[in-house]
Amino acid sequence: MATLAAVSLVVSALAFVHVYAQDQPASWSEPQKPVRIFGNTWYVGTRGLSAILITSPTGAVLIDAAVREAADGIASNNTSVGVRLEDVKLIVNSHAHNDHAGAIAELQRRTGATVAALPWSAEALKSGKKYAGDPQFESPTTPPERVAKVKTIRDGEVLRAGGVEITAHKTAGHTPGSTTWTWRSCEEGRCVDIVYADSLTAVSADKFRFTDNKTYPHVIDDFTRGYAFLRSASCDILVTPHPEASDFWPRIAKRDGGERDALIDRTQCARYADRADAQLQKRLATERAK
Repeated sequence: MATLAAVSLVVSALAFVHVYAQDQPASWSEPQKPVRIFGNTWYVGTRGLSAILITSPTGAVLIDAAVREAADGIASNNTSVGVRLEDVKLIVNSHAHNDHAGAIAELQRRTGATVAALPWSAEALKSGKKYAGDPQFESPTTPPERVAKVKTIRDGEVLRAGGVEITAHKTAGHTPGSTTWTWRSCEEGRCVDIVYADSLTAVSADKFRFTDNKTYPHVIDDFTRGYAFLRSASCDILVTPHPEASDFWPRIAKRDGGERDALIDRTQCARYADRADAQLQKRLATERAK
């Protein structure tokens, strides 16, 4: 499992290279039926990109929205688990790249939900353009569609929508606004702490250097703080924007096969941070050797 996770992290880190060398991976827009993660928390994204729905009788929260063409599937998945689109009161994001924020604008139009993000991500989402400071700024990437209105929030802020309460944690580095979300879900008298950890990988355009960078001078410090948070977080279940980075589908298969707690692993957040840290150190060593 550890070896598979390490390979998955590398695959996720290099995914954008594949996307712009060829077409985007088919799994990014491949329909996927919703999957209950635990209690009131559902996976409603595509096969290859996560979108998470947290429900309550008085409103729901959506985290991430995959690529633009995933809007219909995410909307359909919401309704199939009993959540009307107008019941989605809040939409938040891991980071403002098209593969995780592409359908946010469309889903905001359909739901009327508030979109909230940390300052850098809020400005990036409102611009509808690639945004300065992003290590991938000079990559041939497509930005997410412009989001008409975004509420700016702060690191550590607790957001409430209906009966759902989630906390924003700045885990920057992959972008200057990268955000990890935490909340608690309960079922059958048992509660777990769920962590939706943003990408922690040092992925960039070809000419970007993480060492001594002028456009994002504190990028290494941001990564370090993010790793420290993940290593110390109360983390029963880890989910990530690219599901393969947290072995989501293999763990779901194990659960479906009768292993009730296959998603629960209290060491997984720390190991996720350790793998990303090792990848960053390798990247820094390569840069310093040039």
